[in-house]
Order: sequence, then C-alpha cells, then structure tokens
Amino acid sequence: MQNKILVVDDDKNLCRLMEIYLKKEEYKVIIANDGQEAINKFYEENPQLLILDIMLPKMNGWEVCNEIRKESNVPILMLTAKGEKDDKLKGLEIGADDYVTKPFDPDELVARVKAILRRVGDISKGKELIAYPNLKIDNKRHLVTLKGEVLELAPKEYDLLYFLAKHEKQVFSREQLLDRVWGFDFIGDIRTVDTHIKRLRKKVDEQLEDYKYFHTVWGVGYKFETVKEH
Repeated sequence: MQNKILVVDDDKNLCRLMEIYLKKEEYKVIIANDGQEAINKFYEENPQLLILDIMLPKMNGWEVCNEIRKESNVPILMLTAKGEKDDKLKGLEIGADDYVTKPFDPDELVARVKAILRRVGDISKGKELIAYPNLKIDNKRHLVTLKGEVLELAPKEYDLLYFLAKHEKQVFSREQLLDRVWGFDFIGDIRTVDTHIKRLRKKVDEQLEDYKYFHTVWGVGYKFETVKEH
C-alpha cells in the first residue's frame, strides 16, 4: 500500500521540492500551507506521516502537533530553524518523532522519512503482548494497562516503555535510547531521555507499591527490570 505523507509548510516552493523527492520514492504527497489546513487535511486524508514546519500561519507547528497528538500516534517529522536547539527539544517533548534543520538536503529528508516509517513498522510487528506484575503492554492495540486500568501515555513514552520492557534487564545508554527509540543520535539532546524516564516513573513506578521497573545504572544509562519492593 502506498504511504501517504502530509507536508505542511507555508513556503510553496519548498513544498514542491519535497513533493518531487518524496514522489520519486513512490509516496503519495498531500500539501498544506497553514496550520488549520494541516489539521483539516490530516483528518480527511489519514496520512501515515507528517512533515511539519514550526512557523506557520493560523496555527503554528507546536499547536498542530499538540492537536494531532490528542487523537493520533502518527509519526511527525518537524522542520526547525538552523541552530534552534530549543525547538528540537520542544518538538521531541510534545511528541515529534524526529526533526530536520532548515536548510536541508532533500535526500536527507527522504532518508529520515524512510527510517521513521521503518521504525514504526518494526514496532507494529513486535511482540504483541508483554506482561509483568500489574503491568501489561498490548502492542497490537497500542494499549498499556496498570493494575487493570488503561494508562495514558504520550507516543514516545509508549515507544520507550515498549522498547525497554522488550529488553528486560538490558542496560542502554541515553545515546543508544535516542538512536533506538527516537531514531537518531544527537549529542546534547540526551535530556529528553531523562525527561521521558522521569515521566514513566511517575506514571508507573510511583503508582505501584510492590514493584519498581525503571532503574538508573549510574554512569551508564537505564534498564527495565522487575524489582520487588520490600
């Protein structure tokens, strides 16, 4: 099935350039030039991936990303201004899957798109059910339950939980987690891993009396392991 990609940017020439390169890879491309149009076309077309600029008329990229994340885990690749590291971090925190800095090489953009879609496919084909005491991950339904109650997780929180739970007791550095879960290794952005681990601890470990799952391995990184509390 042909993957549909929604390209959102108010620069029509840049949209056309991205469309040319993506169509060469046999993706179907839908274009929106402002934030509101992006929301409308997202629900009309149900794309498999968004390429989303931050600076947009009517609704900016942050607002579009937040709105979509209320309803969907579809991958989002953000376009950020050169050198705006805070924009990259913010994008990752609100649920973006990756970013490309303007000006960019169109071939790099296509490579990022392929990597994201491949990663999403790998997760969807992964182990369907992972069960631990009081914690179950139903990957087929993309559903996590804690003590029998549905646990609300942001997309990257789910991906990180699923990855670590699938590799119980294996230690990963922050850089490895960025590469394996977010799909890139950007030195300096490792704080986003710490932030997501902190959120998962609050949502999972702090709600359990008998078990803890997320563990820091000092000087190395993190691991997921079932440890019964005394």
